[in-house]
Amino acid sequence: MNRTDRLYALVEELRAVAPRPRSARWLAERFEVSSRTIERDLSALQQSGVPIWAEPGRAGGYAIDRSHTLPPLGFTVGEALAVSAALGVLASSPFAASAASALRKVVAVMDDGRLRETAELTARIHVLDDGGAPQTVAGLDGALTSGRVHRITYRDRAGAETVRDVEPLGFVNKGRDWYLVAWCRLRDGLRAFRVDRIVTVEATAERPPHRSLSADDLDIVYGELRTLTLGEDRA
Repeated sequence: MNRTDRLYALVEELRAVAPRPRSARWLAERFEVSSRTIERDLSALQQSGVPIWAEPGRAGGYAIDRSHTLPPLGFTVGEALAVSAALGVLASSPFAASAASALRKVVAVMDDGRLRETAELTARIHVLDDGGAPQTVAGLDGALTSGRVHRITYRDRAGAETVRDVEPLGFVNKGRDWYLVAWCRLRDGLRAFRVDRIVTVEATAERPPHRSLSADDLDIVYGELRTLTLGEDRA
């Protein structure tokens, strides 16, 4: 998480629990940085006019005026229900951690009445699995956004493991299975790696050359491949 994203997330974290405080130590563990970094971030937010103050005492910490930030979107109950359901389904995907973080932000910007109604309706939505959900290794959700070469340990169908440097290009989902589509340097070609067979993943410092990826490149001969979009383009 870069500093800009962390500053925004700090405000929303404090807003979600306001008027209760969060300690710098708790926030440091939450965002996986040092307490000194959190103190600097909070100081920068205070200097920019964000109404954050320190609560003294053993149970103290930093608090914020909950009315300071406004919801970026006025979610209806139906919209919030759809978003909650979609993010919940991603719990067994490579995007599990980011989906959980996004859901916390959705919850943080909803008023209490709509939040209660959405929570009651969300509890009526169930996902039927035909066994244990596929496990995904931590770190895959940043494969596309990092723009870096990743080193993965991959276990094939027979159980043999290989270490490969790959250039992440996209993901494909089929049912409960997710595949990382990447340029594999070991095979010098485009490959699809089943996510639940990726044993370890680590982003390297290297930035690969740009490679385009289209649906035709995937050469999928069965089923209908649907590309996700953010909706209609804005004028």
